[in-house]
Amino acid sequence: MALFALLLSLAFSGLSLAAAVPLGGAAQPHLEQVKHTGAATNTLGALPAPFCFPALGFQMPLLLPPDNTHWWCDPATEYAFVGFSYEVTACQSRSQLQREFRDIREHFNSRYVRLYGACDRKGFYDDIVDAAWDNGLGVHALIWFGFDGSDIWISRRDTLFAALHANPKAKFVTRVLQFGSEPLFDDVLPHAQLAEQVTLAKANLSSLHIPVTVSELAYGYQERGGAQDVLNAVDSINIHMLPFFSQEASTSDKAWPLVQGDLQWFIDHGNGKKMYFDENGWPSVTSPSVQPNSPDAVADVPNEQGYYELLDAHCEDLKAVVGGGVGWFAHIYSDDQEPGYGIYNASGHLKFPFAPRTHC
Repeated sequence: MALFALLLSLAFSGLSLAAAVPLGGAAQPHLEQVKHTGAATNTLGALPAPFCFPALGFQMPLLLPPDNTHWWCDPATEYAFVGFSYEVTACQSRSQLQREFRDIREHFNSRYVRLYGACDRKGFYDDIVDAAWDNGLGVHALIWFGFDGSDIWISRRDTLFAALHANPKAKFVTRVLQFGSEPLFDDVLPHAQLAEQVTLAKANLSSLHIPVTVSELAYGYQERGGAQDVLNAVDSINIHMLPFFSQEASTSDKAWPLVQGDLQWFIDHGNGKKMYFDENGWPSVTSPSVQPNSPDAVADVPNEQGYYELLDAHCEDLKAVVGGGVGWFAHIYSDDQEPGYGIYNASGHLKFPFAPRTHC
């Protein structure tokens, strides 16, 4: 394995400077045939799995490549289950990040973690980067607005930008930068200003080839007249898929039409861009902040499990979606992070068997 990693490092070091692999698509990394159903894709750049990051079976190089071109897998292979939302409000220690990221990768065959919440401890994102690099995970990073209406997101933005530029490993694990969570639905910024922030962030990170998106509900866009300027600005579409809160919700096995409804809206307005369900799940309990909008909606462990089984059963449907298919995250890793949504309960035990497909 060490020899393989050394050869891979040498291979990357010999690659010429080229355009980054965009989230819109690239060459076909998997040996299986990938069908692109959306806009034209760039056919240059991506290596086949397992020689692209963060493919399952990829061996991390011993040395940092000279740049992150020819590094990422084709987004068209990032459909089905891709990883977990992971809340960082607890400011986890380095050792905990390493332990849990290893579990996320090795136990569940994840390729990504999607950060949720915020930790303002100095150097925390460097700890995230190290844990991701050491365990072969990509990161959907997050500028967290919070729910208090403050402007702390500005300093968080600037701190994260600085870390991304200063840490030489950061651009190799940071797949995308999100503004979130639900800034439109929470009315944090007018949509024109949010679109401007996305554009400015893309310019700031252009030398690192890190794309930018917004993590948002379909309804967050819809109640702002569609906020097409935001959809036009983002590089990928990172969707909050939470059908439990629909006025038509009942049990999770009947949720596919609800998923389809929101997904179709993004297909209709997303210009063929790559899509992910990032804040995506079904609660096992209710709480003061988690209340259904339908009297028939059921929150319990079987329905949480059933929702993920529903997505898994529709793997082929999600693969066929325009833009290279839909990759989905499970929200969230543990009930310690957000009660009721975890795959693990607060005692650290799996609430139900969880082994969704990563390809189909």
